[in-house]
Amino acid sequence: MDGVIDENRRMRDSTVRRLSRLHSFVFGVTRGRIGRRLVGNDMLLLTTTGRISGKRHTVPLLYLEDGETLVVIASWGGRDHHPHWYLNLVERPAVVVNVNGRRREAVARTANADERVAWWPRIVEAYDGYRGYQSGTDREIPVVLLEPGSL
Repeated sequence: MDGVIDENRRMRDSTVRRLSRLHSFVFGVTRGRIGRRLVGNDMLLLTTTGRISGKRHTVPLLYLEDGETLVVIASWGGRDHHPHWYLNLVERPAVVVNVNGRRREAVARTANADERVAWWPRIVEAYDGYRGYQSGTDREIPVVLLEPGSL
């Protein structure tokens, strides 16, 4: 039975990756006119550099903002492991962000405990699904701050 569950999870993850690539493509081609809103929230494109491959990878993510700082959540739908994009930016924090067709460099960092506590209510207010994702996994879902600048 575990083999069936693992295979279903791999198929679901593969589907999510394909949809993410399609979303990123449409968002990029239309400069954010299509794909910039999902589940009632604004979306951005985050480009990280692969920690193993060194290649650029782009994912669409819901975001919140605090002045110039953008906030994204490494939920991966509540899976028991961090998304690859998060592992990439932990190792290589220089990222590129595309918001509404405007591209900018940023430096990513994981929110500290106090920042996470302060942000979490705003995050679940924006999308209550994060509450379920967090309750469905033993890992603490990282909150990531994308601050303007470059390394």
